[in-house]
Amino acid sequence: MTGRFIVIEGIDQSGKETQTRLLARRLKWDGHKTEKLSYPIYNSFSGREIAAFLDGKRSYPHQVLHMLYSMNRWESLEKLRELLRDSDYIIVDRYYPSNLAYGIARGLDERWLSNLDAGLPEPDQVILVDTSVEASFTRKTSGRDVHERDTLFLQKVRKAYLDLAKRRKWTIVNGDRSLAEVNEELWKALKSPGRRSRGKP
Repeated sequence: MTGRFIVIEGIDQSGKETQTRLLARRLKWDGHKTEKLSYPIYNSFSGREIAAFLDGKRSYPHQVLHMLYSMNRWESLEKLRELLRDSDYIIVDRYYPSNLAYGIARGLDERWLSNLDAGLPEPDQVILVDTSVEASFTRKTSGRDVHERDTLFLQKVRKAYLDLAKRRKWTIVNGDRSLAEVNEELWKALKSPGRRSRGKP
């Protein structure tokens, strides 16, 4: 018996991290054994290389960068499996859908990107916190990483996310609203019966 695997996605500064934390706390209050996880996990080889890229200290071909992101998930597979075995819910901030959206925005092939993560545990539900790029920039005005500074790129990422969400039947939540409103919609989406996202092609 494994726990329910929920993935929260969105562009940079969409509120994913905060909503992941709030959702996990609310599930615990509701009596569910709940764990949360955030990707990438930085205390590994791939995680350190990804952090260096985001800080502008490394440069990689797009394919190599997205292989590093996938490697990061494979490196932590046993940890994910353990959490799924021992929990009622696991709420994850970013998973392979991020690799798809950001990779497509860089012009990479969706099927090639999907194949990088083929065999990893599939989420029961993917929830996209859809936030406008304009709103994203109001939430963090300084210290932004290489993704967060590129308005045009983030617009492409958002477009890719929305297209993927439509085709793969992900849940979409309006992330431009207040923290409480977004959290309430996430909670309702989580509690809706029969919601299961379509897996990889």
